[in-house]
Amino acid sequence: MFAFTQLRCFVAVAEELHFHRAAARLNMTQPPLSRQIQLLEHALGVTLLLRGNRAVALTPAGAAFLHDARRMLQLAERATLHARRIAGGQSGQLTIGFTAASGYGVLPRLVGLLRSRLPEVQLALREMVSLDQIEALQAGRIDLALLRPMARRPGLRTARLLREPLLLALPRAHPLATRPEAGLAELAEQPLVTYPPVEGRYLHDLVMGLFQVAGAVPERVQYVSQTHSILALVGAGLGIALVPQAAARLCPEDVLLRPPPGGIPVAAELALAWREEGENPAAPAVLAALRQDWAGLCAGWPGAGAAPEETRLGE
Repeated sequence: MFAFTQLRCFVAVAEELHFHRAAARLNMTQPPLSRQIQLLEHALGVTLLLRGNRAVALTPAGAAFLHDARRMLQLAERATLHARRIAGGQSGQLTIGFTAASGYGVLPRLVGLLRSRLPEVQLALREMVSLDQIEALQAGRIDLALLRPMARRPGLRTARLLREPLLLALPRAHPLATRPEAGLAELAEQPLVTYPPVEGRYLHDLVMGLFQVAGAVPERVQYVSQTHSILALVGAGLGIALVPQAAARLCPEDVLLRPPPGGIPVAAELALAWREEGENPAAPAVLAALRQDWAGLCAGWPGAGAAPEETRLGE
């Protein structure tokens, strides 16, 4: 079997048709160049070059082999560059888990940023609830996760991407829709459509915690996992809801969104999570892009020095 060094030597001689010029082009002396050509011809079992006193010519076999030799060298160079770009995180594939709510605004912004900064990284997107994302992240099935804040997990890091207020969703025909404000105790008397305590634990606890602080307990509760389904049920008159501000992008015409009663400063957070020792080199490249471009990024990202377990990306 021949070596790529032999191919390079042959291509240089075949293009120059002169051993001395080819040797100068390769920054080597003529005797080792001639030896490389001889080894190549021996490996192939054919004569590639006709050597004269003053000239060098290609044999028919040499002319045919020159075309393939150039292709092999180009493929080798391309493969080397590709491998280096993957190792450097500039190419390859990255799998991102995301909650349905993050797909309303954050995910498109993130995808747009990565397509601009890392166009050769192919993105595979997986919609999952936050709990499933944590399990998939720990198992290595996804590389990054867009999820609701979680308790500290060994081997995982998180950074807050944004905070968004909760809004009160009412049917437009609801009696409370025409009133400037209704207290939480009064809202607790209305049927409530909200997130389930397991699949949507974070938003469930956030919403129910509002009522608990006010000393009120909703009398009738309907649990639905996805925000767009909650809004559809509100529009159908099945109850009221408290939803993240991103829901405004999906709000049907028969639903009214307004700030929660009493001006309570409650906000839902969305975080990005990743493995501290992930094997995909594209993940650090993505984190570096976010650290540079995402508004409000502060210390704590890989390469930015020591920081707390949870850091902030932007409001």
